[in-house]
Amino acid sequence: MVYPRSLGDRLKYLFWRIATPLHPLVRDILVRAGFLTHQGRQPYLIGFVSPHLSVSLFIEKLISLGYGNHFVAWHDSEEIVSLRMTDGFKKQYHLRVFEDGAVHGHYEYTPEAHPFIHINQIGFEDKRDFFLAQFGDLIIPATAEETIAATRRYYRYWRPLTRSARLALSKRLQKI
Repeated sequence: MVYPRSLGDRLKYLFWRIATPLHPLVRDILVRAGFLTHQGRQPYLIGFVSPHLSVSLFIEKLISLGYGNHFVAWHDSEEIVSLRMTDGFKKQYHLRVFEDGAVHGHYEYTPEAHPFIHINQIGFEDKRDFFLAQFGDLIIPATAEETIAATRRYYRYWRPLTRSARLALSKRLQKI
């Protein structure tokens, strides 16, 4: 994580440095208790780990490209690891790698800088071309049909928390 410049962002940074080790435990308790809901795999299917690589070798390659563990992210169904590469303090490239070799990724606000915007999935951007260019032959691109099906599966269950998130969802659904 890049150290922020403004005082407000520095205070957020300090909070998250303290809260990060506890975050997965608190998140999982809130999900199990029913206060938060999350299921399925988030959208933005990029493709699948190339057959000549194991998933663990693919993850090693991602780490060598500058990705690191993303401890404060949701844990999607059958996810092996959630990785991110920050773009300053406020934005990040976020990847998820799954047991079946599927790789999902998007560009978004970091939860540290904008937790409420982040949890409501506002400002999520499809950066498929960026990821495909970065990964080269490490990944087999998903077809348009596979990408649309993955997106529809996720949004069938996602229930946005706020009005602005519901608006973002309706715009996203209009594109598919």
